[in-house]
Amino acid sequence: MTAETFLYSSPLGELTYCWNDELCRDVSLLDAPVDKPTGNDPVSEWLDAYFAGKMLSLPPLAAARTPFQASMRHYLLSIPRGETLSYGEAAKLLGTAPRALGQALGANLLPIIIPCHRVVAAHGLGGFSCGLEWKRRLLAFESGGRRA
Repeated sequence: MTAETFLYSSPLGELTYCWNDELCRDVSLLDAPVDKPTGNDPVSEWLDAYFAGKMLSLPPLAAARTPFQASMRHYLLSIPRGETLSYGEAAKLLGTAPRALGQALGANLLPIIIPCHRVVAAHGLGGFSCGLEWKRRLLAFESGGRRA
């Protein structure tokens, strides 16, 4: 089945996602040329709810590539909206090293949906594959503007 890339205009900026009528393969917060407006699909519905401060069940997502990534996804989804955890704390709970966790987070193809932005450095934001400005926006949005 052929996947199409759709453009979604959020209150924080434009993003794209790849949908093939069965599952979402990836989400990109980086500039990408796309002519196709948002589709009428579970991903756009989930994004609409997220940006309205509501929660829906996750849209169908591409499977995690490894068992560790699957457990990391499950863990990230347990971090409440508006809260963060340090790389060290998260690594300890997942039984891995902070650096290894950071690399796995950087490989997350589904930012926002799988909220890797909620893991931060002990003293600062840490990294984010989509850029620190997006991480700041997401964290501020989720916390009601209490942090930047």
